[in-house]
Amino acid sequence: MTNEKFLIVEDETIVALDIKKSIEKLGYFVVACATNYDEALKCVKENDPSIILMDINLKNSKSGIEAAIDIQKIKNIPIIYITAYSDEATIKKAVKTNPIAYLLKPFKREELKTTIYLALHKINSSIELFKNKDFIHLGLNYYYNMKDETLFYENLIIKLSTKERTLLNILVEAKGSIVSFNSLEYILWPDYPVSKGALRTLIYRLRAKLEYKLIETIPNVGCKINTTF
Repeated sequence: MTNEKFLIVEDETIVALDIKKSIEKLGYFVVACATNYDEALKCVKENDPSIILMDINLKNSKSGIEAAIDIQKIKNIPIIYITAYSDEATIKKAVKTNPIAYLLKPFKREELKTTIYLALHKINSSIELFKNKDFIHLGLNYYYNMKDETLFYENLIIKLSTKERTLLNILVEAKGSIVSFNSLEYILWPDYPVSKGALRTLIYRLRAKLEYKLIETIPNVGCKINTTF
């Protein structure tokens, strides 16, 4: 028996029970089965699952994608989407929530098994990689290596320009404190003045490479790394 705790969010009872049975046969524990958005958030708060299997189309409820977005505000939990929807619009929305996997219905038990094993391997590989003391967890599966100034999403390197890297260094070293726009301009462009637009553009580019909400801007004041994730 392993320590992983699964939450199933699926509005079809028969499908949910079949998934539950399959997961338990693999030696994992299912903490609960939720059928809608409200139950999903309640189960996360009460049961602290380590991984979620999430249906996207939940009847008479907000969608599974909306549930995933709000769950991530509570805790960063890896999500496997299980859905019959493979259209581009749905996939684009789902991708924005950084799922660990995406499994199309109808699926065979062997496909579910493979998806779970691969997802857990991916999660555990990231955990091992980032145990190094040089890595700082920024939140939402983003890590920054202060020693070699490398940004990762899970175990993938995200390329940064020199200015983007310098800006991220400043914000990380501030440890959640606000860094004023004037200070950023002075450090980033010490030899010549720049327009406010140059700094805004740089912050925008860095936010686009991170999860947008990880960098918080305070109008007319400055910005900071958001440490609540």
